[in-house]
Amino acid sequence: MQNAEKKSMLCPNCRRLINSDEPQCPYCGLPRPGSRWKKAVLSGMLRSPYDIINYILYVNVAFYIFSLVLSPTALGLSANPLSFLSPSSNSLVILGATGTIPIGRLHWWWTLLSASYLHGGLLHIAFNMLALKNLGPFMVREYGVNRFFIIYTITGIAGFYLSYLAGVSLTIGASASICGLIGATLYYGKSRGDLYGETIYKQVMGWVVGLALFGFMVPGINNWGHGGGIVSGILLGFLMGYNDKHAENQLHRTLATVCIVLTAGVLIWAVLQSIYYSFA
Repeated sequence: MQNAEKKSMLCPNCRRLINSDEPQCPYCGLPRPGSRWKKAVLSGMLRSPYDIINYILYVNVAFYIFSLVLSPTALGLSANPLSFLSPSSNSLVILGATGTIPIGRLHWWWTLLSASYLHGGLLHIAFNMLALKNLGPFMVREYGVNRFFIIYTITGIAGFYLSYLAGVSLTIGASASICGLIGATLYYGKSRGDLYGETIYKQVMGWVVGLALFGFMVPGINNWGHGGGIVSGILLGFLMGYNDKHAENQLHRTLATVCIVLTAGVLIWAVLQSIYYSFA
């Protein structure tokens, strides 16, 4: 019993109980899960796979606060409730808002990624982060942490690219990425079937209908970004699968790492650029 206990460990990626001598985790496919550096790095970064949701939330809040610091005179009331306590357009542009202005005029293609971490008001970020907290745990549980972050990142880019093609001049917000999670959840429910899958599908379809009505009733909503996020989320859900069909593999982990590195690089660039334009 003592030897067996000594060989048991939690996989540093999926946090399930496995044997430390396993060549790869039987649940998530992580190669050599007993490796010391993997335990140190992955366990240090994510004590739980669900921690990734909080990290995304913290970055969004930090960028929202920073955008307000860059434009303190722009704070105040607005006719649009989603713009309450809103940063200035100038601070959002230099921090990485996207659209035909940043891309078409300035050729800032990197804003397709950075715009997902910017928000135009207190209610704007509150709604998006509440949606992330509601959808995120389901996505991490059913798709795994790597596929979750891939979907979150790529669908945000896809939604904003579609809105750029549609001629949207300036746009921001995590809603394109969140709509990507909605699309992947729609695919999950329809693909899985049975009572559980159908319940998930019907519930999320209700959100889609509500989101569409909200988008057409409230001014300033990027419906192109929402639609692009949903469609690309469905497509990625189909291409990558979910845990009941396929365990996460090395390709998913590699793509997730690329998404993390790109996101970190783009956001650091956005901060440095905004400081330069604001204070240089």
